Amino acid sequence: MAPATLDAPAPNHHPLLTMPASVLIVEDDPRIARLVRQNLEAAGLACRVAPDGDAALAEFERDRPALIVLDLMIPGPDGHEVCRRIRRTSDVPILMLTARGDEAEKVLGFELGADDYMVKPFSTRELVARVRALLRRSGAAEKGEPIRRGGLLVDPARRVVERDGERCELTTLEFDLLHFLVLRPGRVFSRDDLLRYVWGEDRVVDNRTIDSLVSRLRRRVEPDPANPRYIQTVWGAGYRFAESE
Repeated sequence: MAPATLDAPAPNHHPLLTMPASVLIVEDDPRIARLVRQNLEAAGLACRVAPDGDAALAEFERDRPALIVLDLMIPGPDGHEVCRRIRRTSDVPILMLTARGDEAEKVLGFELGADDYMVKPFSTRELVARVRALLRRSGAAEKGEPIRRGGLLVDPARRVVERDGERCELTTLEFDLLHFLVLRPGRVFSRDDLLRYVWGEDRVVDNRTIDSLVSRLRRRVEPDPANPRYIQTVWGAGYRFAESE
């Protein structure tokens, strides 16, 4: 496996959470698993390690972590299959950590429900920063009243979305994107706009994956994803939430 960048553990002058959030590290290379664990624990997080896919799924069911750092090339069910199974029941943030860095692999990861994707070799400082960003997003209780647009209900305080009374299970990235658009019906945003306004400095996607993220979100919330009612494409410009809804 490709080595990680040997940064020193991140300092813990300001603990991330009063009660440490639990992170499941799925990694079959003991050296990399130890390095990731040391840095995340130095950042104030509680970590558990699973060396293969079966152990990862068992640990997930037992512990229900706040976030998962997931290697793709692991024994047993691989990282893609682990992600697929977890997404059947949970929207826990998943950061894929892998030596596979081509664009097709990244798009597949996001299609399966990953919230972020890092390629080995990696900087542990960047890893800690991305984990912090995902935890902030998934744990943020934004103020504001529930928003109803047609048959869609978006509740920012509970981070819950319902379509015609049925709950839609969204990942952290999917919710953030939908919430941003639903607050601004009719306004068109380019891919660069969405990167700048939705993710800002905590950017965990690039404009090559925005289309994949939009497609996945449509499958979650649209009655007919092939003919989207809510999240519309404006050819040559970007995306908007339908003003009529």
